[in-house]
Amino acid sequence: MSEFRELTPELIGQLTAIVGEDNCLVGDAIGEDYARDEMPLYGMRTPDAVCLPASTDEVAAIMKLCNDNCIPVTVRGAGTGLVGGCVAREGGIVLCTMRMDKILEYDERNFTVRVQPGVRLCDLAEDATSHGFMYPPDPGEKTASVGGNVSTNAGGMRAVKYGATRDYVLAMTVVLPSGEVLELGPAVTKTSSGYSLLHLMIGSEGTLGVICELTLKLIPDPQADTSFILPFADIETAISSVPSIKLAGLNPQSIEFMERDIVDSSADFTGKHVFPTVVQGQEAGAYILVTLDGNDEDEIFQRAEILAGVADEAGAYDVLVVDTPSEKEAVWAARSAFLTVIESEADLCDEMDVVVPVDSIAEFLGFVHDLGEENGVRIRSFGHAGDGNLHIYCVGNDVDRDDFVSRTEKIMDAAYAKCAELGGQVSGEHGIGYAKKRYLRESAGDLAIGLMDGIKRVFDPKGILNPGKVCR
Repeated sequence: MSEFRELTPELIGQLTAIVGEDNCLVGDAIGEDYARDEMPLYGMRTPDAVCLPASTDEVAAIMKLCNDNCIPVTVRGAGTGLVGGCVAREGGIVLCTMRMDKILEYDERNFTVRVQPGVRLCDLAEDATSHGFMYPPDPGEKTASVGGNVSTNAGGMRAVKYGATRDYVLAMTVVLPSGEVLELGPAVTKTSSGYSLLHLMIGSEGTLGVICELTLKLIPDPQADTSFILPFADIETAISSVPSIKLAGLNPQSIEFMERDIVDSSADFTGKHVFPTVVQGQEAGAYILVTLDGNDEDEIFQRAEILAGVADEAGAYDVLVVDTPSEKEAVWAARSAFLTVIESEADLCDEMDVVVPVDSIAEFLGFVHDLGEENGVRIRSFGHAGDGNLHIYCVGNDVDRDDFVSRTEKIMDAAYAKCAELGGQVSGEHGIGYAKKRYLRESAGDLAIGLMDGIKRVFDPKGILNPGKVCR
């Protein structure tokens, strides 16, 4: 990796000439948001400049200038990441793609859409629905950019049925660190044509190239969907129902789990008490939220009868139907608010989004909660029960930051070791960024990390693109 150089006034002038005076921010014009992502515990640093290009040509010109002068470049979308991935730890510039926010073209005969990377997930989902399509990836943070989703291979709540973001990327335009423009993956449904550079770029977290355009696969929008709340006595009983639900032939769109305390906090935060706390005279301690979709309501309710039988046998207190538009909106608004609720209630927060085998979820959650008690740290958890992706947060209030970091580090060390023991992975969808590099190395091993680093060197010989992240 080359030694980085200072961003001089002359270079700032050249950047300004590329993107325009209003779109090259320096000094006091750089807002605090550009210094951090949604998890400030993982680092904050204000970049020397922020560039907001509006086209692939402008991105290419920025990258060529920075590569020629060894200026580090950190790519940023909406900044909703949780692992410090968009923090400019080495200074230099932040290249923010949020001005590149156009939905360019639908190909309705081939079920695809072309978009720029700054399109927000919520806007694409709504627009696709208006055209009769569904864009299936459904991460919890709906205001995230699609380019960011691709960069971390985000999964979300519908991944159990429809897969992760990777499964919907057919082609992309990428600017390499050198400033060269690379077209990857012709928009066909399958190919066996050499190494898949497209899939190498997906999930690379902005370390190999800058995504400037995407061709994404769509599916016909399901004609009907219904959600079902399954209240249980405790999280162990709730999680134990998941394999049976998956084996029942229901093909659920999503299977979410949540513990009672986060449900109560969400209700207080949103003012909507949509999850019942007492069912059949019994106190609910945890919930499974299942969504079924299909061609019509009759088809769904035939499967719902099977779900009711499975739930009863697994110990659910009831199966509560969520089928009106207002009920659906309230339930999923409550679910989507979980992270916001946790952040609003905590002065300090650390997180993991490990993925473990589905039949190990309860064991892992119990292990982490025990770690929290041993170290005096509160644990909050929820996640995607259908695919074993768990969102677990260590939170603290009125505590010394250094003490909190010391305690959570002990929890994280033990938790990631347990995850590896169970055959799990460090991240299911949030990525590695800066925060989880050590755990990736311990999990993947030196050989795999060496190969990743070799790939990085091929794409980015000077190491200017998002330095200090993932494998370096």
